[in-house]
Amino acid sequence: MSATDPQPSASLASAGGEPGGPPATPPRTRPASRGFLAPWFSVRDTVPDWEVVVLSLLCVVCCLGVWWFVTLGTAEERLVGPLVMPSPGETFQQLPELVLRDRPLEDFEGRPLPPRTWSEWWHDFTSESALARNLYVTLRRLLLGFGLATAIGVPLGVLAGCFGRVHAFLLPLSIFGRNIPLAALVGVTFSLFGIGELQKVMFIFLACVAFILSDTAEAIRRVETSYIDTALTLGARPWQVILKVLIPLALPSICNSLRLMFGLAFGYIMLAETIKFGNEAGGLGNIINTSIRRGLRENVFLVLLLIPLVALAIDQVLFWLQRQLFPHVYGGQGWLHRGFRRLMHAVEDLRHTLFPRRARA
Repeated sequence: MSATDPQPSASLASAGGEPGGPPATPPRTRPASRGFLAPWFSVRDTVPDWEVVVLSLLCVVCCLGVWWFVTLGTAEERLVGPLVMPSPGETFQQLPELVLRDRPLEDFEGRPLPPRTWSEWWHDFTSESALARNLYVTLRRLLLGFGLATAIGVPLGVLAGCFGRVHAFLLPLSIFGRNIPLAALVGVTFSLFGIGELQKVMFIFLACVAFILSDTAEAIRRVETSYIDTALTLGARPWQVILKVLIPLALPSICNSLRLMFGLAFGYIMLAETIKFGNEAGGLGNIINTSIRRGLRENVFLVLLLIPLVALAIDQVLFWLQRQLFPHVYGGQGWLHRGFRRLMHAVEDLRHTLFPRRARA
């Protein structure tokens, strides 16, 4: 080795390693300091539950603050006039009138009336509340239309997901139903079903059935082929593969799709109810329509605030049921899942008792 050759021992020593030993660990660099906004832009970061609540409340406060600012002051001083947008105070002052009927504070002789009991509050809310009556009408229409769409769309979607030729046959209907404009669908249902309750129910049915069919078929097709091959290897028949493999594995995705579609349908029914012909009445959309004609902007904004709250409450109830039915997918205690399995085992035992299989020769 010449004097001009590099010394390996010196180079290794400078790198922090030994000759013939493992490579040296690179020096640890100090992480760059993270700014205040860095956590906001962390890709797919997990946010704690308490922070989700705080940030959600902060968003609501900011929206209310902007609303209060643009409607602050007298009618001449406001950035947005009262004929366009009422202030938060003016809007929430109409809540008692919309939720409960007005009750006099004194009787005919001038004596103060006692406060309402809980039974009186409930009676007034269910029998004389405009909000409760119209909310019941809207939910009834929604459940009928969405239930009919589910009863037809889910079986057709299962068939389309299981059999390729059925999927090819139903594909034009699915594409047409998912791309038809809702405004045009309102006019079509008026022409076909008149102006009564049937029109609104069929509007929800036609607006949702194509999406339910498509989502159900997609959930069936997403089941891995290995499950089907295993069932066929064990001697399962095609109908057993469908009922005991494909549908149970796709059911969590189907239920989740139905829950999300129900929230969209809650918005769809408002479109049908705000367009009023004849003497049919009822529904939250009818409150909006009547308030606009009478110039009651406060009631319009109040109903627009209540509709998302009602939809959120329904969505949370459905999500709780979803977690109880499929705890292995969405978490939860699984009470409904265990009860459903016990029920199915009882039905299976009853079937074997009533219709025993004959022993093969």
